[in-house]
Amino acid sequence: MKTLNLITLLLIYSSYSQAQVTSQEEQIAAALQAGPEEQRANASVLGYDENGQLIELRKGTNQLICLADDPAKSGFNAACYHTSLADFMARGRSLRAEGKSRSETSEIREAEAKSGILKMPEKPATLHVLYGKEAKYNSETGLVENANLRYVVYTPWATQESSGLPLKPMVPGGPWLMFPGTHAAHIMITPPSK
Repeated sequence: MKTLNLITLLLIYSSYSQAQVTSQEEQIAAALQAGPEEQRANASVLGYDENGQLIELRKGTNQLICLADDPAKSGFNAACYHTSLADFMARGRSLRAEGKSRSETSEIREAEAKSGILKMPEKPATLHVLYGKEAKYNSETGLVENANLRYVVYTPWATQESSGLPLKPMVPGGPWLMFPGTHAAHIMITPPSK
């Protein structure tokens, strides 16, 4: 009897897990909405297979890589970034998959960037994030609803002195420099929520 209950629970969990991963077409459509409209048609898209593993859903021909929402996480979070950030992003995913904490991941990437092992962009490179706790993709309209955009412009090693940017927003949604002087220095722009 206990074995039967365990098998039933495993089947329910397995069905639930698989149901969480949307079709590749829907993942692509939703992920692309994070990027600039004029770059979407030729962007590469990474997403999830039926087992929740990250895979390439579509190979692109331009400088934009989009990452679909992770079905294992609550809320919605899709991102598109410049190809010069590919190594940085992939290394972060790899370290998190190894169970490294956020601070450990940052320390490892910092050391690798300083030593030249981790290739960082030579010019400012943008990450576009479409996110929201209540956001979701509507397959009928083809739109991600209840989502906001945030922009992260990576400028490795930038400081307040080198950029002239404030270290906190001067107005709601205004640009500011986060993690100054590090490999992960970036201009954060978070427009007020809709």
